[in-house]
Amino acid sequence: MNYLVSIIMPSFNCEEFISETILSVMNQTYKNWELIIVDDGSTDNSVCIINNFIKGENRINLIINDKNEGAAVSRNKAIEVAMGKYIAFLDSDDLWSTDKLEAQISYMGINSLAFSYSAYETIDEKGNSLNVTIAAPVQLDYVGLLKENQIGCLTAIYDQEILNKHYMPLIKKRQDYGLWLEILKITPYAYRVPGVLAKYRVRKNSISSSKVSLLKYNFKLFHVHEKLSIFKSFYYVSWNVYRKLKK
Repeated sequence: MNYLVSIIMPSFNCEEFISETILSVMNQTYKNWELIIVDDGSTDNSVCIINNFIKGENRINLIINDKNEGAAVSRNKAIEVAMGKYIAFLDSDDLWSTDKLEAQISYMGINSLAFSYSAYETIDEKGNSLNVTIAAPVQLDYVGLLKENQIGCLTAIYDQEILNKHYMPLIKKRQDYGLWLEILKITPYAYRVPGVLAKYRVRKNSISSSKVSLLKYNFKLFHVHEKLSIFKSFYYVSWNVYRKLKK
């Protein structure tokens, strides 16, 4: 099974990390991929670094936003032009293990899966291991995911030939959460593939660094975008709080 995989990567002022991230894609044992990078108005050297990679690699495509539009818009622009059977996600400061795509695409094909994710480990800004591995349950459904977003964006892959293309909601935070919930309205389960296949970089000032601060965005996601009642929205936010406190 050698289907094309479209890798969706937003980039904003990530010159310190993006070379290593791109190399983690180029070093994949699975070779049939396209990397679509959408630069969201970077003011650092990110675009120059990306262009240097493009000179020797025709599988990398760059879209440049005229202004900063946010990660959701950037990811959606990449999804719109993606040509692959599979849509995968990788942010410009995270990393994949070299066998990530080979292992995950093979597992999805053998088991006829439309949506999958994997465990991942955490690293600090310098790439040092934080000795924490995040492993979600072996399968998740819509209700289970409402209780906590346990799918790491850097590990998720969905089959757009089965599910059609789906896009992230245009909200400041929790866009990936919204997309996973949307997909799980169509297919009953997402499945974890074996192995720890990625590394999530924990950054001090990242938009997702404070888990507690994201709870208000969860409520907005549940109530406004998922159209749950106020009661149900608070109920699932409470589940999110409970899950965070247990960790």
